[in-house]
Amino acid sequence: MESTNSVKRNKSDRVLYIRDLNISFETAYGTVRAIRGVRLDLFKGETIAIVGESGSGKSVTVKTIMGILDSNGVINSGQIIYRYTDENGEQQEVDLVKMSQKDIRYKYCGKHIAMVFQDPMTSLDPTMTVGRQIMEPMREHYSISRAEAKKRAMELLEEVGIDNPDKRFKQFPHELSGGMRQRVVIAIALACDPDILICDEPTTALDVTIQAKILELIKDLQKKKGVSVIYITHDLGVVAKVADYVAVMYAGRIVEKGRINEVFYDPRHPYTWGLLSSMPDVDTNSRRLFAIPGSPPNLMEKIEGDAFAPRNPFALNIDYREEPPMYDVGGQHRVASWLCDPRAPKVDVPEELQVRIEKMKKEAEQYE
Repeated sequence: MESTNSVKRNKSDRVLYIRDLNISFETAYGTVRAIRGVRLDLFKGETIAIVGESGSGKSVTVKTIMGILDSNGVINSGQIIYRYTDENGEQQEVDLVKMSQKDIRYKYCGKHIAMVFQDPMTSLDPTMTVGRQIMEPMREHYSISRAEAKKRAMELLEEVGIDNPDKRFKQFPHELSGGMRQRVVIAIALACDPDILICDEPTTALDVTIQAKILELIKDLQKKKGVSVIYITHDLGVVAKVADYVAVMYAGRIVEKGRINEVFYDPRHPYTWGLLSSMPDVDTNSRRLFAIPGSPPNLMEKIEGDAFAPRNPFALNIDYREEPPMYDVGGQHRVASWLCDPRAPKVDVPEELQVRIEKMKKEAEQYE
């Protein structure tokens, strides 16, 4: 399953890195500790998928990068270092945590870091034509003429696979299909040739056939432009198709991360086992889909030990007392589980999941 877009993770090619990020939200009911010590690297031309259940902290992490964190959000500590080449060809490095959200949006959003949201209808302005919405970021960031912006907008419409761009340019979002609207959103995101493209569940609102086309489109555009991509998704089927590197989040923390084949073929965290086991499989002998028992923890309450312990059938006594460190289990693979400690009893991957992993390996070999 190693991605065809496999990227060597050299420090010199790192475009974004997050270190010990902690974010909380002040609510009427108390403080929600939404992000707890996230560490993650993104390299040039690489695709990272951040996966996990709803509420695990995936979207909060990327909204912080974009400077669109909700008004009650507080960055308590950490760094988000973005590295880029400026207009003079010089390497620059900036800590986005130290900037105001307004400055992040003005200086970097669109021009350097762009985002594709899950629902194109809420991303597009219903009162503006498609063409005008694609032209707007170019005119804002580059101060080019309307004629130049229009020419580039038409090229972008063709690049994202929209036929008859002359006609579409003049239309309003409600006149387009869901798949076309999402292509327009991608065109807007790519208008200023960003270094980083963040895709937050970009295919959730689309039917399966259109989903596949949108994923293929993003992959093709990435190869042409060398852009680095962050996918936010709960769909592991999407991850298998697009990602080089996977980060599994639970209760505001990354609990497992590594190359796609390391995490999919050799998962070590019981939460990752649960996610992989819950993927629908048409060839399964079971009449019921697997579901991870229990519910995610209440992040307003202090978490003692491993947040996943109450749902973990393999939990050790220490899981209820101390939070596990991030263990290096070889290659790029890192796992935050006491089961990876050399002193822990050996626990094998559940047999049903092992059968599924072997099947995934055989399917991947057919496409190599």
